[in-house]
Amino acid sequence: MRRRDFIRLTAGAATLPSAARAQQAERVRRIGVLIPVSPDNPDFQSGVAEFVRVLHSLGWTEGRAVQIDIRWAGSDPASIRGLGQELVALGPDVIVTTGDSAIAPILETTRTVPIVFNNVTDPVGAGLVDSLTRPGGNATGFLRFEYTLAGKWLELVKEIAPQTARVAILRDVIVSSGIGQFAVIQSVAPSVGIEVQAINLRNAGDIERAVASFAQRPNGGLVLTAGAQAFTHSDLVIALAARHKLPAVYYRRALVDRGGLISYGFDLRQQFGDTAGYVNRILKGEKPADLPVQAPTKYELVINLKTAKALGITVPPSLLARADEVLE
Repeated sequence: MRRRDFIRLTAGAATLPSAARAQQAERVRRIGVLIPVSPDNPDFQSGVAEFVRVLHSLGWTEGRAVQIDIRWAGSDPASIRGLGQELVALGPDVIVTTGDSAIAPILETTRTVPIVFNNVTDPVGAGLVDSLTRPGGNATGFLRFEYTLAGKWLELVKEIAPQTARVAILRDVIVSSGIGQFAVIQSVAPSVGIEVQAINLRNAGDIERAVASFAQRPNGGLVLTAGAQAFTHSDLVIALAARHKLPAVYYRRALVDRGGLISYGFDLRQQFGDTAGYVNRILKGEKPADLPVQAPTKYELVINLKTAKALGITVPPSLLARADEVLE
């Protein structure tokens, strides 16, 4: 290149608007997303769509400012672990995970890549963060709920079916959060006047036999607490509640959409939107260790009137009035 041509070229570049020069210099950021359910799950599809929408509103346009690599792992632990390792190998700027089953394998793979999780029950008890206010490592995010919410589920069984005297608590005993939720429910039981017993969520056959045995005595009900195994077996639990005519309370609204009676819990779609906010802050230079783990500020009460009718339950007007949504 001749000297005068070089001078002309560099002079032209100097006249570019500063915003254009900055855009040219800005590298495309990479976000890995690990979803431990199948890709045909509408609940999580909606959540991921909200995540992308909020990122876009914050200036992170997919394909231009960021590249988003999404892996739908299903519920198989080996698949979750393998796809998590695959995402880490891509060299992302941040990884997003959802649910208790996905975050631990990612943390075992990397302690340096920033991680933002949502839909997690007890990150402190599980050893994922040092504390809620100061996570301390490379991960932070959003809780499903605070443990005290579990007591509310037992109260709701009594409110929607006042004759209930016994409630089986279906829990994921493999994780600390399953034990913790049951402990809270036990502490509330005497004040509600309900006898509680645990049913451990291990495999479908055991669950079916345990619920059938429980249902042999009258005035029973169910509470499905949160956890990976709870989600895996949720359709079975909904079917068993219908078969044995048991009023059941669930930890999230998606299960009421699928035929459950009543739920009180967090909004997953909102959590994915909040997750995008934390990803934005990390991409702009903040550290996960300095971003507090947050609990939901609002829980939604959803009632399925069709299921109530099938169970022979007349939902009290006071409960209907408090509901955020009533499915008819």
